[in-house]
Amino acid sequence: MLSAGEFRNGVTVEIDGDVCQIIEFQHVKPGKGAAFVRTKIRNVMTGSVVERTFRPTDKMPRAHIDRADMQYLYQDGDLYNFMNVENYEQIAVSAADVGDTLKFVKENETVKVLSWNGKVFGIEPPLTVELIITDTEPGFAGNTATGATKPATVETGAAIQVPLFITAGERVKIDTRTGEYIGRAN
Repeated sequence: MLSAGEFRNGVTVEIDGDVCQIIEFQHVKPGKGAAFVRTKIRNVMTGSVVERTFRPTDKMPRAHIDRADMQYLYQDGDLYNFMNVENYEQIAVSAADVGDTLKFVKENETVKVLSWNGKVFGIEPPLTVELIITDTEPGFAGNTATGATKPATVETGAAIQVPLFITAGERVKIDTRTGEYIGRAN
């Protein structure tokens, strides 16, 4: 059991039967009255974010989230298929649970599949990936001091913004959390 006074960013707890992650917390000690903990929590199953206050002595169970390394195999309609890299067991995850987290992930790459009590609720792609630019306007030299960008499409079909000097066929690094161009890949 975890008391509200022990909240930290990123901690997952069970609140009213839901698994919630603490996004922000603040211990408040007003001049009058009792102290309280103001939090911003995200329901990890639905993704909704709410603000809620707790007394520092309120206790709730800590939620243990399993993160398994799995290889993304292929997409079949609304199902995404993954294979556990340790025991070769395969699972299918619905498109609703995957969301748009796989837009920068190619087939056969390793991702983390998140589950709670055996129910898969999300996918964590690698922090950075290297992809090939398949379509963009022709690049040209000069005028790079302003940091101007242009739209480009990568091999997974996702659209990103890249600097003007990048051309089709180049391999680039992308931050999967923000979808931003990091640099050319070696």
